[in-house]
Amino acid sequence: MQTKTKIQAIDCLHFINGQFVESQNQSFFENINPATEEVLGTVAEGGKKEVDFAVAAARRALDGPWKSMTLQERSKILRRIGDLILERQEELAHLECLDTGKPFSLANTIDIPRAAYNFHFFADYITSVGTDAYQQDQQALHYTHRRPVGVVGIIKPWNLPLLLLTWKLAPCLGMGNTAIVKPAEWTPMTATVLMEIIKEAGVPDGVVNLVHGFGPNSAGGAIAEHPDIDAISFIGEPGTGSAIMKSAADSLKKLSYELGGKNPNIIFADSDLDEVIETTVRSSFINQGEVCLCGSRIYVERPAYNQFLEQFTKKTKGLKVGDPYDTETNVGALISKEHYDRVNSYLEIAREDGATILTGGRRPEGFEKGYYLEPTIITGLDRNSRCVREEIFGPVVTVIPFDTEEEVIMQANDTHYGLSATIWTNDLRRAHRVAHQIEAGIIWVNTWFLRDLRTPFGGMKNSGIGRTGGMHSIDFYSELSNITIKL
Repeated sequence: MQTKTKIQAIDCLHFINGQFVESQNQSFFENINPATEEVLGTVAEGGKKEVDFAVAAARRALDGPWKSMTLQERSKILRRIGDLILERQEELAHLECLDTGKPFSLANTIDIPRAAYNFHFFADYITSVGTDAYQQDQQALHYTHRRPVGVVGIIKPWNLPLLLLTWKLAPCLGMGNTAIVKPAEWTPMTATVLMEIIKEAGVPDGVVNLVHGFGPNSAGGAIAEHPDIDAISFIGEPGTGSAIMKSAADSLKKLSYELGGKNPNIIFADSDLDEVIETTVRSSFINQGEVCLCGSRIYVERPAYNQFLEQFTKKTKGLKVGDPYDTETNVGALISKEHYDRVNSYLEIAREDGATILTGGRRPEGFEKGYYLEPTIITGLDRNSRCVREEIFGPVVTVIPFDTEEEVIMQANDTHYGLSATIWTNDLRRAHRVAHQIEAGIIWVNTWFLRDLRTPFGGMKNSGIGRTGGMHSIDFYSELSNITIKL
């Protein structure tokens, strides 16, 4: 069964000082649909000149009407942006589906509603933020004053394009900053439409600017090194994060990073296996496994190992891979040929390491076009295999048995990443005991991807710098001054 006719793709221009504009040199690149390999349209290719224009507009806007708006006025605008996203929900879901290759049903039920909620959440949250005050006996009163950090560069990824952009942009605007947004070159369309929404919602010209382009030697690099950008919020992979940090060092920019993950999913034998299987299929293969929080390393206590593998493999084989517009599709296409080839290279590594591929590991039958890969379960690898240690970022998981609590904690922490982990057990003491020893920023017990936007989100080690969510986002997007009044 198919959904109704999809909305037509759009050509994407820059958005600078409230206007859609072409590149100064008229250059552009093609936007490819990963599910069909067809050209969706063109994207203006920006660089240093476009970033310079955008930063100048953002600087001017810092001292314009945006500065004099009250917190309540900004809150109303944020709420209006969320409302307009919901009004255009199906259109945005279609564009997200075309850009990413993910199932339309996923974009329409998760990505776009969450993008709207990001604005609704921070519209409410910013009105409740207070500041500290301390009375020093009868000598002095100390209180804090919060102000915007300034012009913020937001460099966003391609896997959850609108969801993750709004997760950063909403608190950025809520605190009175201005922004330069650079979408991932593979997913430009929903960011472009968001600029229309922002203008309609009443955001003054120059407050939010959008520059399309590529990475280190293009728009991304120009944002990272620009001396008049005060902070950078980046979501992506560690190598790019390192390059941005080097470029940003000369101007000592404030940085917030959400990077990769190689997340352990620890399953003890006393857990509810039916619930484990249901959630693990989702945490392994949702969004084609292109989610930094996916549990790609699965550790199963040996008494439950064989039963888990049997049921997990059966459930995985039942997933339908294919056309994102088929309402029965569970797994769509990978984002690009480059990424498709990269994921497949890890399957070759697994075979060379003597692994057993229980299911998947190949292109599904009947799809000559599109970057499709069947969900893949790998066993028989030891902890030193690159497939176990490195982030694959596709529908590929490894399953490894363990015997003791100490053993699985050691293996779970044996990685350069530290983003998230999931623990399955009905032993309350064990749940706390193990959770306290896992080196990760987000730890779920008997669940996965359950989020409260007030809580800290982020990772340790190579998985990131800092935290976002609730007050953590407010702190990043603002600067504090302590004011002392002598009594």
